[in-house]
Amino acid sequence: MVGWPKFTGARSDMAISETYEPTGTLKPVAEGVWIVDGPLIRFGYLGLKFPFPTRMTVVRLKDGSLWLHSPTDLTPSLKKEIDELGPVQHLIAPNRIHYWWLGDWAAAYPSARTYAAPGVKKQARKNGRFAAYQFDLASTATGTAMAMAPDEIDMLIVPGGYLSEAVFFHRASRTLILTDLMQNYERSKIASPLFRFMSRLSGAADPDGKMPFDLRLTFFWHRRQMAEAVRWMIGWEPERIIIAHGRWYEADGVAELRRAFRWVEGC
Repeated sequence: MVGWPKFTGARSDMAISETYEPTGTLKPVAEGVWIVDGPLIRFGYLGLKFPFPTRMTVVRLKDGSLWLHSPTDLTPSLKKEIDELGPVQHLIAPNRIHYWWLGDWAAAYPSARTYAAPGVKKQARKNGRFAAYQFDLASTATGTAMAMAPDEIDMLIVPGGYLSEAVFFHRASRTLILTDLMQNYERSKIASPLFRFMSRLSGAADPDGKMPFDLRLTFFWHRRQMAEAVRWMIGWEPERIIIAHGRWYEADGVAELRRAFRWVEGC
């Protein structure tokens, strides 16, 4: 749902969406791929603050360096785990909402390269967050290999009105890494009856999670580019799909893409 994120702890003054415990620790997904489930954020929508779980993806490249997507809260214990895994070399802010903690990681790993999707720098500066990104992710809706890992990670930009998202595909594990283009909230992890209703109404509720309806509307003038991007993602033939919010998809990646993006004409 379109709005603005703010950090919250394990509970908020509203009923909460439970996190994916344990948080702040590496969880293996596939060979060379891990996720880290993070704390809740409270996201502003229609004057209310809804709680959302967060998730980071970690990929270890062939040279042993680490590629971090949508970094979550950096805690001492998580830093220790990451340091034991390998050197952090790449920090990715995949859209204008998912950048909040990246500055903390850049400060902790000053030799790491920082990458920003379209709109990230402007939004970060507006909110007084880290905005000194070294690399702008190319604005293209066709798949292209990332320069730092040309035979390992493919990327495309999905342009939209409210946000443009950088999408990634890890070839070796056949893992598609998304942020907000698919959301999948589980009823059992939502304490608030209002948020349960809103997630279902928006079309982002498990087991039929997809892009929330209000966010879909912001892609109206980018329908052709969205359809092209979805076809490209399907062409990668992902085995699994990692998303930032809600239950991610461990199998049947192509089928899940076709289901979640059935609202896009031409796919």
